[in-house]
Amino acid sequence: MELEKRKQLILKAIVDDYIATAEPVGSKTIAQRIGFTLSPATIRNEMADLETMGYLEQPHTSAGRIPSPQGYRLYVNELMQKHRLSMREMETINHALSLKLQELDRVISEAGRLVARLTNYTSYILSPSAVKARIARFDLFVVSPAIFTAVLVTDVYVVKNKLIHVQPPIDGQALQSLGAALNTYLTGLCLDDITGELIGVLEAASGSGRCYLSAVLEFVGESMGAGQSREVHLTGASHILSHPEYQDSIKARELIEYLSDSDELSRLSEPEPDSPVQIIIGPENVAEQLRESSVIMASYNLGGNLRGLIGVVGPTRMDYSLVASRLSYFTERLNKMLKEEFTDEP
Repeated sequence: MELEKRKQLILKAIVDDYIATAEPVGSKTIAQRIGFTLSPATIRNEMADLETMGYLEQPHTSAGRIPSPQGYRLYVNELMQKHRLSMREMETINHALSLKLQELDRVISEAGRLVARLTNYTSYILSPSAVKARIARFDLFVVSPAIFTAVLVTDVYVVKNKLIHVQPPIDGQALQSLGAALNTYLTGLCLDDITGELIGVLEAASGSGRCYLSAVLEFVGESMGAGQSREVHLTGASHILSHPEYQDSIKARELIEYLSDSDELSRLSEPEPDSPVQIIIGPENVAEQLRESSVIMASYNLGGNLRGLIGVVGPTRMDYSLVASRLSYFTERLNKMLKEEFTDEP
């Protein structure tokens, strides 16, 4: 049902005011907001109609109204003005992203912190979904007489490293031989390709470095096995507690626990490739833990079907226009920088 212009004006004013104050909105407040072009009595009648139509709710015995999920959906789809980023906002995002990108997992974690800071809401980032990762390169470095570092780089731009403790003294030449053998025989392979027969070939090719092989292979198993599942980086969880909607500690804890579960988050629908952001309001969320919250999501892309997800979670009265604009611009810039750093795409 299409709302007449006057009802649209009043609904938009109520949503805008409730986003800003978290307090039920009365007819006098709306009259002031729209410049007294309508009387409070007329506004009250229109508010009553909007409530009957399902766009507003009246909490308890309050004289004011608050938007319903249906009201928020109409607001997002038709009434919300697109927030135009200021030069200062764009400079803030560009400066935050100007750090030298190195390891993809570190970049993703840092991006989550930036989004939480830019929006003042809780953010989560899912690592890219991809086919099985393959080994791209090994590096082995002596740290001390009893410790060396193993570094593993995959073809999906993930870098893993581990300090490995062995009996001293470490033989640098032996470690170099092992590194050469690993790069010769394991490059381009996934974890399932490393068979017992191949390990025998590695032992023969490693020379005196074979004494370190089992420790390195254990590290490979840990790193490549973890790489098959999507990691979740949750940041700004404390922002949840700053909103009156989450003053119930049990409700807040359940929400934070849900957002910390990568398996649960992986089930959320992802934005279409050509859609900058997707907004899911309150009960539109399938997960029970999110039915009193809204989620704004955008995807980041590394090319080659490697797509990850950035989401912002907040109360249903969140500032949709502001968050959507900042998240859209952020992911646009992030995509550009990731492609420049990690791929050959222009």
